[in-house]
Amino acid sequence: MKIIVTGSLGHISKPLTEKLIQKGHAVTVISSREAQQPAIEALGAKAAIGSVTDPEFLSAAFRDADAVYCMIPPTNYFNQDLDLPGYTRQVARSYAQAISHAGVKRVVLLSSIGAHLDQGNGIIQVYHEVEAIIRDAATAAFSIMRPTSFYYNLLAYIPAIRNAGAIAVNYGDEKIIWVSPKDIAATIAEELQSSTPGTTIRYVASDERTGAETAAILGEAIGSPDLQWLVVPDDQVQQGLETIGMQPAIARGLVEMYAAARHGRFWEDYYLHKPAALGEIKLEDYAPEFAAAYNKGDSGGH
Repeated sequence: MKIIVTGSLGHISKPLTEKLIQKGHAVTVISSREAQQPAIEALGAKAAIGSVTDPEFLSAAFRDADAVYCMIPPTNYFNQDLDLPGYTRQVARSYAQAISHAGVKRVVLLSSIGAHLDQGNGIIQVYHEVEAIIRDAATAAFSIMRPTSFYYNLLAYIPAIRNAGAIAVNYGDEKIIWVSPKDIAATIAEELQSSTPGTTIRYVASDERTGAETAAILGEAIGSPDLQWLVVPDDQVQQGLETIGMQPAIARGLVEMYAAARHGRFWEDYYLHKPAALGEIKLEDYAPEFAAAYNKGDSGGH
């Protein structure tokens, strides 16, 4: 098969590309950075350099493809001028136009847990719209992937752990459903190679742990066995995010998303359509990676 992978060589797209090439598929990886071309080609893939906001570029890249994987590239939450929902819709419409023009028959979209809600889910609300935008363009087979909370988002708590000795956020008494990008990549690879027609929605998860359980595992890995996960008020989290420079509107979206998790609405559709088996990579498997980043002083995610 001729398969297009967006997302350059990111957390999901790199292992996905490697899996597809191992299966003998002809893979083209789309990246906005020309500097990534040698690394893409070193994997055995072809590089297509351009922007996912350019529907003409995408239409040419998608032409004659058997399947396309679409994702919204991450952007800077600290950019005070960023219109995050507007950017996300722009990319989705660009994909939709290219899918329609190129006549792509199989499309796999990276969406998110919580996208079943049309409101009250914070920054994820726009993914409810994105699913509809691309569903209207996908003519034959459309797979919606709804991964849960990414392990690497825990990296954003490293400064707080260093400064306050705790993770403080407005959810976590309930089970948090974590996921590894590698488990997501494996599931996307299955869908890209599937022959199932129509629309499919799949949740992807690796582990289910409360905030306290999560803190205990991470704390053990970094040599702080008493690390606490503290559930604090919404306004405290909002203030904390703004203090470190996050755009206030995006901070509000994150706080609302976390509040939806605390109240259970965020997870409700996952439990109704829970995958038959969780992924292979558990929180204990991720903990050494977290510890390595902690010891280097790295942080990331949201």
